Amino acid sequence: MAGGGAVSSSNGKVYPGKLTTRVVVACIVAAMGGMIFGYDLGVSGGVTSMDSFLEQFFPSVYQKQKADDSTNQYCKFDSQILTTFTSSLYVAALFSSLFAASWVTRRLGRKLSMLVGGALFCAGALINGLAQNIAMLIVGRILLGFGIGFGNQAVPLYLSEMAPSKYRGALNFCFQLSITLGILIANLVNYWFAQIEGGWGWRLSLGGAIVPALFMIVGSLFLPETPNSLIEMGKQDQAKAELLKIRGVDNVDEEFEDLVAASEASKKVEHPWRNLLQRKYRPQLVMAILIPFFQQITGINVIMFYAPVLFRTIGFGSSASLTSAVITGLVNVIATFVAIYAVDKFGRKALFYEGGIQMIICQIIVAILIGKEFGTSGDSDNLSKGYAIAIVAFICIYVAGFAWSWGPLGWLVQSEIFPLEIRSAAQSITVSVNMFFTFVIAQLFLMMLCRMKFGLFVFFAFFVVVMIVFVHYLLPETKGIPIEDMAMVWKSHAFWKRFVDDDVDNEKPKKCSP
Repeated sequence: MAGGGAVSSSNGKVYPGKLTTRVVVACIVAAMGGMIFGYDLGVSGGVTSMDSFLEQFFPSVYQKQKADDSTNQYCKFDSQILTTFTSSLYVAALFSSLFAASWVTRRLGRKLSMLVGGALFCAGALINGLAQNIAMLIVGRILLGFGIGFGNQAVPLYLSEMAPSKYRGALNFCFQLSITLGILIANLVNYWFAQIEGGWGWRLSLGGAIVPALFMIVGSLFLPETPNSLIEMGKQDQAKAELLKIRGVDNVDEEFEDLVAASEASKKVEHPWRNLLQRKYRPQLVMAILIPFFQQITGINVIMFYAPVLFRTIGFGSSASLTSAVITGLVNVIATFVAIYAVDKFGRKALFYEGGIQMIICQIIVAILIGKEFGTSGDSDNLSKGYAIAIVAFICIYVAGFAWSWGPLGWLVQSEIFPLEIRSAAQSITVSVNMFFTFVIAQLFLMMLCRMKFGLFVFFAFFVVVMIVFVHYLLPETKGIPIEDMAMVWKSHAFWKRFVDDDVDNEKPKKCSP
């Protein structure tokens, strides 16, 4: 399979290249690394809604959620110990990204980072599946977090560096598609295993994370390394040979020379972490922090890793809550396919706008529906059928809006805007901020639901409004611009151009907008 055409740069250069089979296969296999993240997002909320799991590890929560007459409906699962089980993974992912994954990815290559991530995740899944006490659960979660830190560090960079700029958005979205598939598979697994007699199905759910980990391990062994990474490691002949293969043409001299020049410039940077604080990298630093922050404050993880708990809290039965989580997971996958088609056609900002507005409307409607049914007392145990259908429908529409906007774009934009000399360090900041706020939301959600009740959805909707304003005024359009020329985007931006040094090439890009 190959697509014709050339890769046009923003400053008038044209890099010859096709969408080759080698690139497509490599990107699909690498993107499977996202499945480990998605599987964990989906599986953790499911097992924490299973009675047998709660009874063995969190008996106080089990007793509270069974005491229907004495406990506010919003507060049945409010337990810091229970949320620590979920959120400990994200603290581990934060530290692994900051202190290990960044160095491995930069110095030893994207492939090795994916391999290490898969191995750590596999070990964590095994321990969780065999857990006998909370300590084993937490140790397993920490190892899973280390694995996700390595995977989320390497995979988006790998995809952006392998893909021709014309197809970079669609191919990078394979990572988000893999995450959504992992969530859907985890929701299906939870539904099936919850039916097992004897109450040990949660072990299969948690231990099943070994499967996506093995995909990542095996895939990383056979993937080609990116030309950018090979050049960074001093293997220029191998890098040029690989560039010829992935572009499918006979002459890649101009693109190769630009990659080498970028690498040489990056080698002069002795302290990439310190460099991030320089004025000329202010736009990238702001994006590395705010985009992952905004991605998490949409409230999506309230739905994704607490979906069964959330649905059960607002009146669904155990089986119905798992079924509803499967439905939202399926919508997530379908909507991501829409994003793959639209991102390189309509651009990044158009999807941010549309998805954001869609999420705001749905969050407000869900807040109204839950508030009308439960009020602030939470004294209704079962939703009427009409209310239940309406809530699931609007949550699905909300999930679709996220799945073709802040979900994939939160990873794509970050992976394409960083220059090579700070790319690994900046990506590490992105992953760390993402994991930190994922941890915060995971740790505080059940407490916030207990105290803020249906107003929690309004809280998240407010931040989505702020996000749309941020995108409009501060985020440039990056559609179709080669990574090597991305510095010109900031040079021509109405706000950020004041921070960029004058030594950046003066020519303005043709395809970017403030």
